[in-house]
Amino acid sequence: MKSKAPSILSADLTITGSITSEGEVQLDGTVEGDVRAGSLSIGEEATVKGEVIAESVVVRGRVEGSVRARQVQLAATARIEGDIVHATLAVESGAYFDGHCRRSSDPLSDKPAGSAPLTQDKPKVASSMPPAPPGGAASSAPRPAAAANSDPFASKA
Repeated sequence: MKSKAPSILSADLTITGSITSEGEVQLDGTVEGDVRAGSLSIGEEATVKGEVIAESVVVRGRVEGSVRARQVQLAATARIEGDIVHATLAVESGAYFDGHCRRSSDPLSDKPAGSAPLTQDKPKVASSMPPAPPGGAASSAPRPAAAANSDPFASKA
């Protein structure tokens, strides 16, 4: 019979190696390795240096590596340095995230972030720069710079 109680890894605990659990894990210490769980809560003082894979992840601490989960929540104290593949993502004001983010209908069965670049699935964004001059000749005139106080999301009506 499987336990319904969460596994708690306290703040004074440092693990070198991977952690695997089908249930709920509350991590308050340091893990140097991958963490796979059904539900994972990373505390404010916790650090994970490796890949995080779970059904749901709440990050209040630090992750140095990729995160793959159906539900990802980054609290204001979160610090993520790596890619996130998710079905749903919530980010509180103040959270730090440095990496690529990609939505997936099934992030747990997707290929790991290291096997294919995440940038290939991004839609192309139309440039606001004027088109190149006819005839294919490159223009030597500089392109206009954006105004320092302009709002990039404001409509230009």
